[in-house]
Amino acid sequence: MPETTYRAAKYIRLSYTDDKSVESDSVGNQRKMIDDFVARHPEIEVVSERVDDGYSGIIFERPDFKKMMEDIEAGIVNCVIVKDLSRLGREYIETGRYLRRIFPAYGVRFIAINDNLDTLTDSGDDLSVSVKSIINDAYCRDISVKTRSALNAKRDQGDFVGASTVYGYRKSEENHNQLVLDDYPAAVVRDIFNMKLSGMSALKIAEQLNRIGVLSPLEYKKDRGIPHPKRGYAYKADAKWSAKTIIRILGDETYAGTLIQGKQGTLNYKIKNRLDKPVNEWFRTENAHEPVISRQDFDLVQRVMRLDTRTAPGGDSVYLFSGVLICGSCGGRMKRKTVTYKGRSYFYYNCPTGKAHGCAAHGMMREDDLIAAVLDSVKAHVANVASLDDVLKSVAGDQANRELAARQSAQIAENERQLEKIQGFKAGLYENMIGGILSKDDYKSLKNKYSEDISRLQAAIGELRRELADTLTGNSERYRWVEYFKEFSDIAELDRKTVAHLIQSIRIMSKNEVVITFNYRSEYESAAALLGKGAA
Repeated sequence: MPETTYRAAKYIRLSYTDDKSVESDSVGNQRKMIDDFVARHPEIEVVSERVDDGYSGIIFERPDFKKMMEDIEAGIVNCVIVKDLSRLGREYIETGRYLRRIFPAYGVRFIAINDNLDTLTDSGDDLSVSVKSIINDAYCRDISVKTRSALNAKRDQGDFVGASTVYGYRKSEENHNQLVLDDYPAAVVRDIFNMKLSGMSALKIAEQLNRIGVLSPLEYKKDRGIPHPKRGYAYKADAKWSAKTIIRILGDETYAGTLIQGKQGTLNYKIKNRLDKPVNEWFRTENAHEPVISRQDFDLVQRVMRLDTRTAPGGDSVYLFSGVLICGSCGGRMKRKTVTYKGRSYFYYNCPTGKAHGCAAHGMMREDDLIAAVLDSVKAHVANVASLDDVLKSVAGDQANRELAARQSAQIAENERQLEKIQGFKAGLYENMIGGILSKDDYKSLKNKYSEDISRLQAAIGELRRELADTLTGNSERYRWVEYFKEFSDIAELDRKTVAHLIQSIRIMSKNEVVITFNYRSEYESAAALLGKGAA
């Protein structure tokens, strides 16, 4: 037995990019190779084994590597054995720092078996070690570029790329790149949107879900064994529904059938901190999967969320006219006031701007009078819209659909012509750069521009084709707004859902006059004009 005994750590690393079907890369193979080496060197005693399975060689923030370094700092380990230099790391500068500075400073002997590197007899400064480190670094860069390109190609064609899905969806069993509805949470999401349209605040929606025992998105995934985030704000013990979670769900376009990916990225393969990317670099695919709610309702919720949604103190719901009531004189938001007289509360609306600041509004309007006036107007408008329905389905409506189909077909043809031209331009870019016609910077700039134009045109063509199919089958979006209003044909009382769905704004001109602007005003006026009735 030699006088010097080295207390060794076996260090084994397997990257998530390694082909785990190749035996030479496996954890078991690395362990056996190191054990065989130690058996031939009696001066080495193994005191620990550290395994980082699924960690890139570019970064050194690996859990077992850090434990090994703690053992080195504590004097427990003074020898590190790896299968080859790439197992220690693939980043040229940092790997060299450990070989030339950190390990020697602690008196650590480093052995890379396949590379015939042993710092007991070789300092690790020779040219071959440097070349191997550079090759390992270049290998990582090449893998990173290929991986990014492959993932971006999938995103570009509308495939889902991700480990965990948004709450309400799961990966299709037939195609893991396709999202399909997860029925139970999808129903919860629909309830959330409906509660919001009915006037409930995000906080009250969260409290309601917690009260009836609905598991939060994180707890649901943990309960079902579904992949879920392991870090970040969403990951905490016993997570409950919160207003923040509700708002995030209400603003997620995934639920309207749109897949948006690539919102974040890294600067390069050596930096793992994720940064937000500009909107024009996102991958956006319309109608990528079955929606939980209609696009119409999703857009309506976004409008509702932009409004002033103050709730009554201690109340569950948003004020009935919150965000839509406007002073007819100065255009400011009307304010709800409570007046108590002889023990009874009366509610009024007035303009807080006041005469002193240039508003010519006169007095206050009682809330019950306003509700009655708005309800009558809504009933009348819904009746007018319903009266157009039969006529819009007549010959005049059919003719309008034929004209619309012709315009849609022409636009599709024009977009396809532009797409073919741009694809030709993009295909010739690389040859122009190689031939010296374009600089590298011009090549990159034009390639990005053409890629954006191609994505935009492909999305537009897809949307137009869907609209054309609807037009030819009589299901055109052109007149779907009629059905939207007809849903309220039996309205008996005014509620927040009706106001949010049908009304764009209410202007109070005086105590006895209100002017209501309904949603789909231009569609209504166009339909009425087409039928020779004029706009109401």
